[in-house]
Order: sequence, then structure tokens, then C-alpha cells
Amino acid sequence: MSDERPEQETNNSAISLRGVAKSFGDHVAVRDLSLEIPIGSVYGLLGPNGAGKTTTLRIILRILDPDSGKIEVLGQALSARIADRIGYLPEERGLYNRMRVHDVLTYLCELKGVGTHDSAPRIKYWLERLELADWSAARVHQLSKGMQQKLQFIAAILHDPSIVILDEPFSGLDPINQGVLKEIIGELKE
Repeated sequence: MSDERPEQETNNSAISLRGVAKSFGDHVAVRDLSLEIPIGSVYGLLGPNGAGKTTTLRIILRILDPDSGKIEVLGQALSARIADRIGYLPEERGLYNRMRVHDVLTYLCELKGVGTHDSAPRIKYWLERLELADWSAARVHQLSKGMQQKLQFIAAILHDPSIVILDEPFSGLDPINQGVLKEIIGELKE
């Protein structure tokens, strides 16, 4: 078999993991994981608590280093530059509670290299789309759990990432907002 095939598969993959492993002391969180996620797909990691799903996501995001294995994103070795092309909604809340909604989104855009001129219309659009526009001047801690989840979702997609990783995206959302989020995920896939 030719060596060209794996390279071709990698080029068509959004994320490629080969032989990835991660342990914490004696506990093996991820063991020899190989995975190809095609570009343009919606892909779910399913498994019981403690199966290594969040650890795997954190490895892909460069939050954790693997003990072994190879990771490629968009056909390139994982690096800070490539990781910036990923939008991430973490399972746990990661917002600055005392900041105002609009200000936290502006700040997070700046961290991803999107200036105020470009971020302002995006922020306006997404706050309106997810019915948070009236809360734009409120402090994050004043929002309900579901509103904070929608805000974190906006923060994950605002910089127009090539890949979006959502860890427990529907947590805290009522059925109506779960439907809205599913619809948006479908649109982003297109």
C-alpha cells in the first residue's frame, strides 16, 4: 500500500488523531485513539462519564498535551496558529462574570484577532439571533444559566472558525433554545 493515501485522507479531514494517549498518574484517560473527522461533518463523541471525551477535546484544543500520538487539524500539525481556527464551547462556564455581555464578546474576538470594526456587526447579529440583544449591557453574572450558555456559544463562533467544538452544547437550554441551537449548527455545517 502506498504512503500517499494517509496524506490524502489527512487533507480531507478536519481533525485527525493517530495513536493518541493521555494518562493522569496511573489513570489512563485516553488509550491509543485514532480518529478521522471529515471536513464538513457534524461529529459526536459519545460515551459514559470518564470515557475520555473531554480529555480528547482538550488535547485537540492544545489545553492538554498528549503523552503520545499525532494530531492534525485541517491537514496541518497542531499548532497555536491552527488552534486559533477552532471555536470552542466548553462544558463548564468560562465567562468573565463581572464584564458586560457586549464587552466580553468584543474582548474574546480581539483575542482571536478580530478587531472591533469587524466584531461589532457580528456581535449585534448573534445577540439578536439568540435573543440576547436586550441583555447586551448586562453583566454576565446577571444572565440565567441558559442565557450564559447561548452567550458562550456566540463566543465560540464569533471569530468565524473553520472548526467548532461544542462540549455539552445544550446544557442549561430549554427545548425551544435547544432547537434554535440545532438549527444554527446545521447552518454552520452548510
